[in-house]
Amino acid sequence: MLKTRAIAALGTISLAVTGGAALLLNSPMPASAIAGSVLTVPPPRVDIDPPKGLQTAVLAGGCFWGLEGVFEHVKGVRRVESGYAGGTAATATYDQVSSERTGHAEVVRIVYDPSIISYGRLLQVYFAVAHDPTQLNRQGPDTGTSYRSAIFPQTEAQRKVAAGYIAQLGAAKTWPRPIVTQIETGKFFPAEPYHQNFFNLNPGHPYIRINDAPKVANLRASFPAMWRATSAP
Repeated sequence: MLKTRAIAALGTISLAVTGGAALLLNSPMPASAIAGSVLTVPPPRVDIDPPKGLQTAVLAGGCFWGLEGVFEHVKGVRRVESGYAGGTAATATYDQVSSERTGHAEVVRIVYDPSIISYGRLLQVYFAVAHDPTQLNRQGPDTGTSYRSAIFPQTEAQRKVAAGYIAQLGAAKTWPRPIVTQIETGKFFPAEPYHQNFFNLNPGHPYIRINDAPKVANLRASFPAMWRATSAP
């Protein structure tokens, strides 16, 4: 679903304001994104020994605007880029992907310093505040496979951590519903320039205020040791 359609669909639904951020009532959102209902998500029991040099993580979990906004404020993250991955088509543009016919998902590519933030800790943020991993082929007001929950490991070590973490959280019944996050492969395609850094460049945009600002606020509240006030480029 196009973002403009998702915004228009809000209509006259009531809004509640908490801590300066508007929340859409009765909209499927991560439990951690609702004030007074912060979800505790433990870190993975198995993580990667810090490799040398900058590393890359690719994650899908709904609209890439919100994912980018969250991870830009995580200490140790050097750069976040919105894009597409996981499809079978040879190219990926926003118009193509939003048609739901290419198989791609909206994703973010995160370049991070493993000496500051580990891959496992990035996944903890991903599951705890960046999206709801129990929503199948949707996230909040956006529906379709392009908004699915998926992890795209860049190394075999990342794949093992991701698979182990999903199993760990599932066995612990962290959520009342099953985790639907998939582990996938696929080439990364950068999104159009107007999608890049959208959260920071458009703080007053209705979609950002309603759906994504609460996620960033909860990152700061839930993970103060990981929080960085100035965002990565």
